Amino acid sequence: MDQKIKLVCECGTINQFAVEKLDATPKCGICHQNLFSGKPIAVDSQRLIKHIENSGLPVLIDFWAPWCGPCQSFAPIYEEFATRAGNQLRLLKVDTEASQQAGIDFNIRSIPTLSLFLNGEEKGRMSGAMALPQLQQWVVQQLTNDD
Repeated sequence: MDQKIKLVCECGTINQFAVEKLDATPKCGICHQNLFSGKPIAVDSQRLIKHIENSGLPVLIDFWAPWCGPCQSFAPIYEEFATRAGNQLRLLKVDTEASQQAGIDFNIRSIPTLSLFLNGEEKGRMSGAMALPQLQQWVVQQLTNDD
């Protein structure tokens, strides 16, 4: 029997498909767009919760704001990481200025803040911009910690 995985599309549809199809550029069953674009997905509070609760992959979230200098300098690094992560992670971006409720709900005290979720539970959190090698290392460390 095939193992199934869930993934939320940018349109908000929850898709379920065989894990083996992860490498075959899966598409949304409703909007027919690729489920992986190689770019972070901008979400609001509601979509954020939907992704966290319905993702068979780890979910990495960048909480940021347009007026934040470190957020702006970190954005291209996060974009590059999205390209490199491919279909291994779901990368999201939350504009805490436009979606203030998300900042409140997730107790964001400084930006940028990265939060990593696996199976609906937060595995790690890091505040501040970082270089690509440090970002990659931090994500791997969080996913391999056995706490």
